[in-house]
Amino acid sequence: MAGNSFGNLFKLTTFGESHGEALGGIIDGCPAGISLDLTKVQLDLDRRKPGQSAIVTQRKEPDEVRFLSGIFEGKTTGTPIGFVIENTNQKSHDYSHIKDTYRPSHADYVYEKKYGFRDYRGGGRSSARETASRVVAGAIAKQMLQQVEINAFVSSVGDIHLKKHYSELDLANAEKNIVRCPDTELASEMESYIKQIRKEGDTVGGVVTCVIQNVPIGLGEPVFDKLHAELGKAMLSINAVKGFEYGSGFEGASMKGSQHNDLYNEDGTTKTNFSGGVQGGISNGMDIYFRVAFKPVATIMQNQETINREGDKVEMQGKGRHDPCVVPRAVPIVEAMAALVLADFTLINNSYQHTK
Repeated sequence: MAGNSFGNLFKLTTFGESHGEALGGIIDGCPAGISLDLTKVQLDLDRRKPGQSAIVTQRKEPDEVRFLSGIFEGKTTGTPIGFVIENTNQKSHDYSHIKDTYRPSHADYVYEKKYGFRDYRGGGRSSARETASRVVAGAIAKQMLQQVEINAFVSSVGDIHLKKHYSELDLANAEKNIVRCPDTELASEMESYIKQIRKEGDTVGGVVTCVIQNVPIGLGEPVFDKLHAELGKAMLSINAVKGFEYGSGFEGASMKGSQHNDLYNEDGTTKTNFSGGVQGGISNGMDIYFRVAFKPVATIMQNQETINREGDKVEMQGKGRHDPCVVPRAVPIVEAMAALVLADFTLINNSYQHTK
């Protein structure tokens, strides 16, 4: 199976399945001498882990990361950083009912058709549990990017939308509620709605917004490796993601150039930021902001018509422990993937500057 690595110079390769012995990864290309606070790495994992609140999957996993190499006396050594996260609360029997059937809108069918075989326990490699390894690598990338601030938050659940601009909000408030929305009143409404959806045996989608501040000018490479293109690839690689837009996004398509152009101030900043911090595929020093749309989780606790291996129509109902809405736990994953992109481009930029 290809496609298990992400990045060029700062490169992450992940391994493991949802119900296997462990998940893990290898980070290659991380510079030597970076002081790491491993408690911050674990904190980001705790923000992603299952069982953390009443509105997420109730699978109980400590998700404690154990580093095997690449770190000595609290600093990176420049060698590959290997790590594992053990699975401790698998309930594989919950998935015996789909051994020979395919969940609608899940990866079950295409995995079996592509490989001729699949690990049906929790979706195996297609499970979002794989993202735990990304969060570990992203947490290390964040500490490499000391001056850069990356803040993601939930901006919509179903039809409940955050209407305030991020500059009007204290983004730190997102971590003060279980939905991870910086508007506390709206967060309460979202929480109630997710609980209602869970009682109905259904799921609901949502949107995560990410704001990246203090990014230096010059990250991103023309022509195919534009900064926003790599951010888009990173976000679209996350399970359940259906859409990505940055800056003015689709709204910009209805604007005139006279409205959309970001006029310069004397210091090189811009009066507006419809560009979303990226021009010509290269960071311009303004805030980078984007939105990531997540679909409803495919596994629902309702009867649905599907097919089995023989192509016969059958009826099935989802079992096991699943999120009624993924966006609260997706927040640290979005931050992690953004950090991986920026860390990679930082190293690429440094290597380019050294040759000038």
